[in-house]
Amino acid sequence: MEVEVWSDFACPFCYIGKQQLETALEQFAQKDDVKVVYRSFELDPQAQRDVDHDVHDMLVAKYGMSREQAIAMNENLGSKAKEVGLSFQFDTLILTNTFDAHRLAQYAAKQDKANPMAQELFRAYFTDSRHLSDHETLAELAVQAGLDRDESLKVLAGTDYSAEVRADEDEASRLGIRGVPYFVIDRKYAVSGAQPSDKFLNALRTAWNEKRST
Repeated sequence: MEVEVWSDFACPFCYIGKQQLETALEQFAQKDDVKVVYRSFELDPQAQRDVDHDVHDMLVAKYGMSREQAIAMNENLGSKAKEVGLSFQFDTLILTNTFDAHRLAQYAAKQDKANPMAQELFRAYFTDSRHLSDHETLAELAVQAGLDRDESLKVLAGTDYSAEVRADEDEASRLGIRGVPYFVIDRKYAVSGAQPSDKFLNALRTAWNEKRST
């Protein structure tokens, strides 16, 4: 059984959703028969590499709220992340473009390192306040995920895996995916958003039972 996950490394709900899916998989009796495939999706393809404002001010500009409201919103989201074992550091988070991070993730998938690479990228962005457009930083994260540093830098220096990123985004558009995280099980069942782990577990069991009955 295949679970496709469209997500962006700059999406807090994607990190929470990943954690909830993995919690569900730990409780799923057939977890060894499930393949999780990470798909690329950029929340803001036009995002700059270097940004001179923080995530609170980004919300102010995007939603027209006060900075105090933005901080409160992020604190609430941080509390939700903590409930599932994650630590979000919004005050020091570095906004950036995630396209190169997605290219690196595509490369990692070819090396059978998709999940550890995704985990390193999410943690680097939300917990460790790393710059996900900086190639040296990305190469360091690649090593932590079990990849070769020089090969990773070579990928990042060129345009390798750009087509794969765009293909995932085009597929998301074709499927009508407008927001992430978005989870598709065997192209039959979908779970949208960072849902509780029991909802993922129910979806997995439903898809599995249908697969067995056909």
